[in-house]
Amino acid sequence: MTSFGIWGIIPPLLTIILAFVTKDVIVSLFLGILSGTLIVAGGNPVLAVMNLTDALARSLADGWNIRIFLFCGLLGGLVGMLSRTGAAGAFGRWASSKLKTGKGSQMMSFIFGIIIFIDDYFNSLTVGTIMRPICDKTKVSRAKLAYILDSTAAPVCIIAPISSWVVTVMSIVKGSEGFDAMGMTPFEFFIRSIPYNLYALGTLILVFTLIMTGRDFGPMKKSEELAKTGKLYNEQKYGPVAGEVEDNMNEKAKPVDMLFPILFLIAAALIFFPVTTWKNAVDGKTITSFSQAVHSIGLGDAFKDTDASVALFYAIIFTIVATYIYYIARGLLKLSTAGEALRDGIKSMIPALIILAMAWTIGGIIKSAPADGGLGLGTYLSGLVVKGNFPLMFIPAIVFALSALISFATGTSWGTFGIMIPLVMPIAVGLAQAKGFDQGALVNISMICTAGVVGGAVFGDHASPISDTTILSSTGASCPHLEHVATQMPYAVFVAVCSLAGFVAGGLSMNMITAWIAFLAVLVLGLIFLPKTVKTE
Repeated sequence: MTSFGIWGIIPPLLTIILAFVTKDVIVSLFLGILSGTLIVAGGNPVLAVMNLTDALARSLADGWNIRIFLFCGLLGGLVGMLSRTGAAGAFGRWASSKLKTGKGSQMMSFIFGIIIFIDDYFNSLTVGTIMRPICDKTKVSRAKLAYILDSTAAPVCIIAPISSWVVTVMSIVKGSEGFDAMGMTPFEFFIRSIPYNLYALGTLILVFTLIMTGRDFGPMKKSEELAKTGKLYNEQKYGPVAGEVEDNMNEKAKPVDMLFPILFLIAAALIFFPVTTWKNAVDGKTITSFSQAVHSIGLGDAFKDTDASVALFYAIIFTIVATYIYYIARGLLKLSTAGEALRDGIKSMIPALIILAMAWTIGGIIKSAPADGGLGLGTYLSGLVVKGNFPLMFIPAIVFALSALISFATGTSWGTFGIMIPLVMPIAVGLAQAKGFDQGALVNISMICTAGVVGGAVFGDHASPISDTTILSSTGASCPHLEHVATQMPYAVFVAVCSLAGFVAGGLSMNMITAWIAFLAVLVLGLIFLPKTVKTE
């Protein structure tokens, strides 16, 4: 038996329904996994729970997964130390002396959001703390600042090679049925798929365009007009501000203290990507030394063939140690407060780590054959779609819309990644193989479909009122939460419509350039007509 047939659809379907109803992704994923193990166990609840714990343990016993798990936790610890030092405030005070106009303060907020890419929570709160007084002084509405914060959180984290978001997607893609047909490493797959991520890149394009042209529309236009009169947020209409994050003042802190851990992490990762490949190539037979490996494998191939989980784990360990020593030597942290900040940062990642482990587990149950304790759903759906001659051209747009709906309802991207990618990858690969596509075309359609899932998931995280980054962006900007949601929604939906047009065109042509032409055409038309037609209320 290769699969449990239609029964295999129950775990992901149940997870989606429960996520809509409960708004609790962790519980929904757990019950989805339990339903899968119940099917495999023939309805025996005791055996099902035992199988569930075994499946969870297997997902964390995998070498790739446990390194990614630890990387995410330690990344939270790094952010915790950085937050405690007051370095962000020092950086902001330095920047404030350079900015005199609203356009300048918006652009600086945008640039900071791109620079601080290692964590979406840290991005929203830190950039908000830095830029809020500057934007207030230059009469930029709190709603506009919140929109810039939110738009440079998830959309930036998902295209930055060194972030918890990216390693999560890589790990789920790696474990999905059909990925072996790509003939590349998860890291290479990610790097090559960046241009396909229409929603994330499109969001950044829109933010930049609005800052440079001032062509705001909808409720945001009204908020910006009020800000010019000195009314930075509309408490009468939208209620009180969502909260305010106080700057950790530290007279010893300097702007370079904020950049040090970020730049060190980037540099360490760039070094360890090829070093990991060279180190792993030493087998004691054909290659007997590290220097021989360096001469045998070119730098480009070493980057391409790297084990990203190993390289990033090395990078975060060295960065934690270097940052710990640096902050203590600078007098920004003491031994006791440094350890406390590290622990607090790791604690902040626990909900995300639970979702990640659950996503791996449900993905494994969906993917694995019955002989290995799984449902074989990927094999079943792939065969069903191939036999039904389903049009491959519509899959990217369909998965984008479905992922956007799931993520918007649940307020999280990570759970959507774990549910949708293991379903979409085998379908895309199976259809491409059935239609006789060559390797290049197979990789192309797989990347478009995966980008559809990722883009849709990021839209939900970006736009949903219950998304943690949406809430934290309101908090970081000290903007009424409802004002942030109301002013951001037209922009997020606009980029989603542009992305949907791009995925339709990309699916029809199987070409990324065509997808971007369609996206940009809709974007330009919208920016011409929407400021004239969309009401400010």
